[in-house]
Amino acid sequence: MAVPDIGQEAATVWEAVIPPKQPTDNIFNSRALFFSLAGGGQKGLKTGEGFAGKESSAGGRQFEFTLEYAVNTNFKAYGQFAQLDLTRIDVFDAARFDIKTAAGTVDWTDLEIAKCQDANAKIDILSEKLENGKDSHINNMNQQLLGVAAASADNVLSIQDIIATNPLVGTVGGIDRSLWSFWRNKQTSGAASVSPFDNLRASMRSIYNQSSRGGMVDYPTAILFRRQEFEGYESTLIPNERFTTADKKNDGQGAFNNEVLKFKGAECFYDEDLNVANAYFYNPKYLKIVYLKNYWMKMSDRLEPVNTLTWTQKIRTHWSFCTNQSRRLGVVTSIS
Repeated sequence: MAVPDIGQEAATVWEAVIPPKQPTDNIFNSRALFFSLAGGGQKGLKTGEGFAGKESSAGGRQFEFTLEYAVNTNFKAYGQFAQLDLTRIDVFDAARFDIKTAAGTVDWTDLEIAKCQDANAKIDILSEKLENGKDSHINNMNQQLLGVAAASADNVLSIQDIIATNPLVGTVGGIDRSLWSFWRNKQTSGAASVSPFDNLRASMRSIYNQSSRGGMVDYPTAILFRRQEFEGYESTLIPNERFTTADKKNDGQGAFNNEVLKFKGAECFYDEDLNVANAYFYNPKYLKIVYLKNYWMKMSDRLEPVNTLTWTQKIRTHWSFCTNQSRRLGVVTSIS
């Protein structure tokens, strides 16, 4: 045999790259929390769908939400000659959230591009590297939202911070929950009494109702589980609850898009990266990703250092994870 010893077949026949010629994703999870708040997308959700809890701000030092937090107690019953109460009652305040930066780089060399030309290119390497960069950016942002990213003071608040397992403590948006009851999310335990998940649906009913106004207005539209607890909820459904009508058929879509996996109309789904046995109830009107205008997954021009044969593109988002009404958020904890 010749010294390279790759064999006659490898030397004479090209590999058959099976269409589509894009790399098959073998690494990324659903990133379901991100896509639910960012309004859907091509990765796991139908394009343009989702709960759409994302909005932009044209600059600013922090993101601020004006809050109405108190009843004007001057309004009460008076006798016909009684003097009206003229006490000044403060009813407004604000929550403020720091703006953070999520970012990364995509790098390639002249040699990579030179090798990957014309018929020798199995894929468009530059385009696919940039696509991987976008997905990696989303993956990191989703992990920050879930509270499972590597610990850093530069991370945004997570859903575990905003929808706390102990709503009586902690400061969110500059407001101390130990002092202000209006700023506390709802919480109850979903621990089993006798058999697995025997208290789950009752706990879910309680949190859903507590998080809404009269069960009719401002109710949760999304319930986020860890996979194990999502399967536990699914196991509590009687067989007929797993069926759907023809006009609602979703061709066996996964958890997030499946019309039958709901609770009181709220979409139930799981995120593989969630690391706690909780179920988070939210409505994107009150749980939001906010970003600086023109800086949502913004990609830079290609940068070429003067002393190397390499190129770089930066991707960055200036953002925060915020709530403007904590009492409309809820969590069922310690599900078992």
